[in-house]
Amino acid sequence: MVAKRIIPCLDVKEGRTVKGVNFVGLRDVGDAVELGQHYARSGADELVYLDISATREGRATFTKLVERISDGINIPFTVGGGISTLEDAARLLDAGADKISVNSAAIADPGLIDRIASRYGSQFLVLAIDARQGADGIWRATTHGGSRPSNKELFAWAREGQERGAGEILFTSMNHDGTKQGYPCDTFAALAEQLSIPIIASGGAGSVEDIAAVLTRGRADAALAASIFHFGEISIPELKAQLKQRNICIR
Repeated sequence: MVAKRIIPCLDVKEGRTVKGVNFVGLRDVGDAVELGQHYARSGADELVYLDISATREGRATFTKLVERISDGINIPFTVGGGISTLEDAARLLDAGADKISVNSAAIADPGLIDRIASRYGSQFLVLAIDARQGADGIWRATTHGGSRPSNKELFAWAREGQERGAGEILFTSMNHDGTKQGYPCDTFAALAEQLSIPIIASGGAGSVEDIAAVLTRGRADAALAASIFHFGEISIPELKAQLKQRNICIR
């Protein structure tokens, strides 16, 4: 059985870690490097750093911060935000990132997935999908930090991303992000049914039960969370211990 992963997510704005609800109402929760080091010491399996302002504000990706992160932690980390070219990907991988994540730019130019996967390999590429479920029940991918709807339907876009070479899917439910009301497990399970690559679940973690549910009923390969870790609601060692008590295979 493949062990499940626990991945703290650090949304970064101007070098600081922030957290909000549905990507708005942001609160400063600490230095991005120091917080990453704390999570690495606490037993996190990986980290995800997302520069949530890079795409929206058209700024260059945070290469210097990635260098500091790489120097300061000893676990794998993924970086996303404003990556729109092969050169962007190369700069971040050279700076020390283990994987890069693409989102808005891939929706605008799906061939970006092919180009990065062809050059560097699928194992270095995560397709992030921030999707919102509408009143009609359809999940549609959004861009620019969840602020703009696209014409990409979640399941079709995830399948296309896999076919083009993405090595993992990071699906964030915009309906649940920051609410701590649980993940949409049925949606994750349906996505897992259609994909052969790992799925990272994001959006809605509020308790051990929420994370256990998305790793079992939701069939996710990894659970990504922010608020419950940033605000000290549960520690990673405690979370892992409780998941093991539920017979969930954890690294």
